[in-house]
Amino acid sequence: MSTTPELIAKLEKLGDEFLAQAQPLADEQSIRAAQAQFLGKKGKVSELMKELGKLPPAERPQVGAAANKVKEKIEQLVEACLVRIANAAKQQDLARKVDITLPARPVGGGHLHLLTQVRQEAVAVFAELGFVVAEGPQIETDWHTFEALAIPKDHPARDMQDTFYVSEEIVLRTHTSPVQVRTMLTQPPPIRIVAPGHVYRRDDDPTHSPMFTQLEGLAVDTDISFSDLKGTLLHFVKRFFQKDLGIRLRPSYFPFVEPGAEVDMQCSFCGGSGCRICKQTGWVEIGGAGMVDPDVFKNVGIDSERFTGFAFGMGIERMAMLRHGVNDIKFYYEGDVRFLEQF
Repeated sequence: MSTTPELIAKLEKLGDEFLAQAQPLADEQSIRAAQAQFLGKKGKVSELMKELGKLPPAERPQVGAAANKVKEKIEQLVEACLVRIANAAKQQDLARKVDITLPARPVGGGHLHLLTQVRQEAVAVFAELGFVVAEGPQIETDWHTFEALAIPKDHPARDMQDTFYVSEEIVLRTHTSPVQVRTMLTQPPPIRIVAPGHVYRRDDDPTHSPMFTQLEGLAVDTDISFSDLKGTLLHFVKRFFQKDLGIRLRPSYFPFVEPGAEVDMQCSFCGGSGCRICKQTGWVEIGGAGMVDPDVFKNVGIDSERFTGFAFGMGIERMAMLRHGVNDIKFYYEGDVRFLEQF
């Protein structure tokens, strides 16, 4: 059994032993490991302190004070070693030579978003037929959005739109048709416009978004017929997809056109033979169209006995999905560079 002086001498010796062990260490992890060997629960100081209970009670405080003094010394040595390592690393950084004449890392150039590209290409195709771009506000009056288009407040067709209302008379436009209304109110025929822009509806799934981009077209003149509408859309499909694709018009209801039609085109992926994209039908829907209803002309002050017109609308996101095989509309808005840089 060790006497009190022997135990105190062993404790004091641990300080010098730790210093000798830690001095050559060059990283914090090694120094912390050495600290644990001396001050840990099973460290050398703890092992010596197990003999404290064998000493006379009167001598125990003296040994305890010596143990505390050794612990404090080791902790100070740990701190000094860590400072030494940090200073060495700092000096190494300062001594490092940097060639400032080396060229910088290249930064990739930006490009237009896919939806912007598709919108510009679609507008360019219609420009070949004499259509010009018209724009209007995204926050619209209820009258321009619905009533001028022959959709009164109690009309069931309003359920088709599922509108965001700012107030009873102010809405977020559900389509760009208000641009057509504003154009007809301020410009006498002949009119030939396309109206691209953001629209808003309460809709959210893999193929729909609460905000999306729509492109609508309007032509008003004397002697405009349904065949003019079909020819315009056929020209667009062939030019936009750069393929000899056909279209078909299926009768459908829209309050502001009569007759109205859903517009389908031959699938751009299989050419009409049937595939997964078109669900083996050979056709995919791209929008709606029809001849402008005389009631709409009446609301904007155009003589429906003298003038006729057609209108059509399609989603830019939908056209981009069909052209590039995108299967989720949310990819356009997430800002993932891995997706966007493909285009």
